[in-house]
Amino acid sequence: MADIWLRKNIASLTTEAAGDDKGLKRSIGAVGLVALGIGAIIGAGLFTSTAEAIANHTGPAVSFSFLIAGIGCALAGLCYAEFASMIPIAGSAYTYAYATLGELIAWIIGWDLILEYGVASAKVATSWSEYCCKLLSNVFDIQIPYQYSHSPFQFSPEGERGIINLPAVFIILLLSIVLIRGMKGSSVLNGIIVIVKVGIVLLFIAFGWSYINPDNFVPYLPTNTGVTGEYGWTGIFAGASVVFFAFIGFDAVSTAAQEAKNPQRDMPKGILLSLLICVVLYILFAHVLAGVANYSEFKTVGQEASVTYVIDTYLTDYRWLSPLVTVAILAGFSSVILVMLMGQSRVFFSMAKDGLVPYVFSKLHPRFQTPWKSNVLFFVFVSVIAAFVPASIISDMTVIGTLFAFVIVCLSIIVLRKTNPALPRPFRTPWVPVIPILGIIVCCGLIYALGPANWLRLIIWLVIGIAIYFSYGVKNSMLQVKSQSPKETTH
Repeated sequence: MADIWLRKNIASLTTEAAGDDKGLKRSIGAVGLVALGIGAIIGAGLFTSTAEAIANHTGPAVSFSFLIAGIGCALAGLCYAEFASMIPIAGSAYTYAYATLGELIAWIIGWDLILEYGVASAKVATSWSEYCCKLLSNVFDIQIPYQYSHSPFQFSPEGERGIINLPAVFIILLLSIVLIRGMKGSSVLNGIIVIVKVGIVLLFIAFGWSYINPDNFVPYLPTNTGVTGEYGWTGIFAGASVVFFAFIGFDAVSTAAQEAKNPQRDMPKGILLSLLICVVLYILFAHVLAGVANYSEFKTVGQEASVTYVIDTYLTDYRWLSPLVTVAILAGFSSVILVMLMGQSRVFFSMAKDGLVPYVFSKLHPRFQTPWKSNVLFFVFVSVIAAFVPASIISDMTVIGTLFAFVIVCLSIIVLRKTNPALPRPFRTPWVPVIPILGIIVCCGLIYALGPANWLRLIIWLVIGIAIYFSYGVKNSMLQVKSQSPKETTH
């Protein structure tokens, strides 16, 4: 009878991480990992969720929400850093859970990460399509027909129906090809994108600071309307769950552990430094946005257009910055898609090597040494969603999926410290179990703030995944096969 609580041996994982000439190519240094993290983190969320939180939940006090969300990520990030230095292998939270909590929990996390990265990639690709069409129209006077840039569920004001979102498919295809060709090239492209979008964010902060109107900060925290989550301190926590979308992606750095040159030293740096840099930038950006315009204005101008609205309305001397913001948003979207697709394929690669999904997806390209079949699979999966389903219909499960993974990683650190305290740890999470417990509390609080509808969607997805595990995964698991030998033990 299968044992669903079988665990991977840490020593064998460490040996696997050492790799050989047939493994994933180690080509990313510390700077590349930090850039990878920033590339994943700074994206659509900063430009869209900030104004949404200001308008509906926090008022000018949105910086508090970013701080709370950042603390939750930092607590989980410290746990990720210990695992990434100790088990520097592709798979991220999936692999960590496999080594500490057993096969079934590992499958649940891997299934959860597939959803997180896949849905996030599709949603961001549809938004990329929208902004790309606007840029082509406004700057180059190039019009992409409505029917070829929208899904069949969308209609233009004139009543024209969409057919397929081709720009969304194009960007997914382009970035999938980049990933297939190898992480070194992907890292270079991501580094260029990071420089562009961070530069635009810094320009907005620098130019906008002198336009801050102190009157817009009065009251700094508007009184609660009587509805939970509408201003007041409940609004701060509701706002934190909204702006958390802006932090999604830093955990994807850990999926590149097997492609880092010196993972024991560089993985903690990549995870924690990228997160720290983004928290500082986010708080400054949010402070400027809330200070230049009154929070009530964002209720009517639309959250996605909030930054360009502020520039065109208040930063009149810097209106040339407005199209550059659109470029930064496109760059942000592109790097987020790139890292999400990378993370998704690496998790699936690890699951395939373990036999939980068809082994063919663990095969590496003979020249580029990348899991190209996983990349092709997820190009099809993500592009179908992006091509035919509008962003408004795609359930916003990315945040809850990420938070769920964070909870498992924090819990795994506590378990591993108890079950294997002598294991070498190049980076140690401080104050265990306090830090992991605080991480669990903050992440669970943000999950609670997302509401019952999102809880139900996650439960449905996990039930489907568990059904697949018991019908396929447990029967083909490499660990289950090995456990049949009386000479081997994996407990």
